[in-house]
Amino acid sequence: MKELHKEKTMPKATAKRLPMYLRYLKMLGDSGVTRIKSKEFSDVIQVPSATIRRDFSHLGELGRSGYGYDVPYLIEVFSHILNTQEEKRIALIGCGNLGKALVKNNFRRNENLNIVCAFDTEESLVGLSIDDIIIQPMEKLAEEVKRTGVSVAISTVPSQYAQEAIDKIVEAGITAILNFAPDRVTVPHDVNVQYIDLTTELQTLIYFDETFSKTKV
Repeated sequence: MKELHKEKTMPKATAKRLPMYLRYLKMLGDSGVTRIKSKEFSDVIQVPSATIRRDFSHLGELGRSGYGYDVPYLIEVFSHILNTQEEKRIALIGCGNLGKALVKNNFRRNENLNIVCAFDTEESLVGLSIDDIIIQPMEKLAEEVKRTGVSVAISTVPSQYAQEAIDKIVEAGITAILNFAPDRVTVPHDVNVQYIDLTTELQTLIYFDETFSKTKV
């Protein structure tokens, strides 16, 4: 891969869009799309084409005027940028079925992402072990964050309890949160929250399947 001109001053808004770009690019690649223009990409991801071109410009010359972008190359570029090179220790909040599955999987494809502790408010779950990780009460979150060096939290707490859980995560000093509850929560300006809405993801998948299946007929 040719050298990328990743700027240290990349806008925060641009950095937050990079994972979304990669996710949709992989969907395009899986659908057999090898080249796309910014306007076409804009129609797919509902981000203005000017914003896409500006975001991409922070990483160098990724495309050519009149030609567009090579999808496989963009996938390579964004995968390289988003690859975590140092260990990130993660706290899992909410140990229902989804939480347990995440702990058991524990990012096996990336050894630098590591769930090291898990928490829940349900007394019947506290003390149970998931692949050698003991579920602890939420009261111990701040203590464990300091002891283990956790810098990221994943919350699988249902929407109606999400704000309370996020508040405790923030109080513990964590500023990077992945939230599986789709409803937006309130956090300080220096805290970054990414939302995973499984319904939206499924609808997006169906859209891609129906749209690009028709183009192959």
